Amino acid sequence: MTREDIESYFTEIGEAPFRAKQVYEWLWKKGAQNFESMTNLSLSLREKLEANFVINHIRVDEMQRSSDGTIKNAVRLYDGKVVESVLIPTDKRITACISSQVGCSLDCSFCATANLKRMRNLNPDEIYDQVVAIKNEAENFYGRPLTNIVFMGMGEPLMNYKNVLEAINKITSPDGLGMSPKRITVSTVGLAKLIRKLSDEEPRFKLALSLHSARDVVRDKIMSINLKNPVEELRQALEYWYSKTKSRVTLEYVVWQGINDKDIDIQALINFCRSVPCKVNLIEYNPIDDGIFQQADEAAVLAYVKALEAAGIVATVRKSRGKDIDAACGQLANKNELEIFN
Repeated sequence: MTREDIESYFTEIGEAPFRAKQVYEWLWKKGAQNFESMTNLSLSLREKLEANFVINHIRVDEMQRSSDGTIKNAVRLYDGKVVESVLIPTDKRITACISSQVGCSLDCSFCATANLKRMRNLNPDEIYDQVVAIKNEAENFYGRPLTNIVFMGMGEPLMNYKNVLEAINKITSPDGLGMSPKRITVSTVGLAKLIRKLSDEEPRFKLALSLHSARDVVRDKIMSINLKNPVEELRQALEYWYSKTKSRVTLEYVVWQGINDKDIDIQALINFCRSVPCKVNLIEYNPIDDGIFQQADEAAVLAYVKALEAAGIVATVRKSRGKDIDAACGQLANKNELEIFN
């Protein structure tokens, strides 16, 4: 319900409209999980709310802590399904990695989440509540605030377009968490039409593209979404993004042995980057037990870094965190024993 919906309800039952603001603050700013905790409302009003409404709050069913400090949450939704979210601490920031779908409808062959069927999109409040849970963990376990949010968990955010944008609006709103949109990154596998649609809204958050190859012959094999969104269409969509937002894109890129570790792969990436203002994150691969994909050796990764830097392109090598609890990039697959079906 919107704040206006709640105001209408209170007016109908003869209560002062300002009660709606109180309830709204309890829900969004204070993260209330029940009506009983709304202590500035009378007991009779709380009982009336309890009898007529439900708060479909998430529940962290299981929390795992990595040896490097990473925390993975198994998040139980109101209908019994489970998604995962991750708190990633570093010296300078604490990042929340958030899921946008239960499972995933894509079949990227290097990602464990792709082995799960997509069951449904997450609602805006379910996305928001994941952030609140990690915000509380950051404060409780580290005594520090949540600084960044990345939509890099389970699911493809742009396939849950409306709900993801609604959740971000609430996260950045003074009525919600009031976080800066510049600290939020939405990651996509590359849906060209939706990138253009998003560009037209001129959002203030950041965009990341899970690229992994700038050659169609390679990308077609490892990411079937590329068959309908070839590299040239993605390049044009990202050019359009920059023309509308003036925000450079982050290209996420894993180098695999025998797949994209050749000079021709490096040159293709350089050519792609030259027309799209961007930076490149070279990500350590996290195995998903199938043996097909193997992390390229250090020399191959350094060859990428040297070539990109020589071409004037910012490149960083990002080490994974939380691998020992299957919380690293590409590993979210509900390996805990919590049932994800009703």
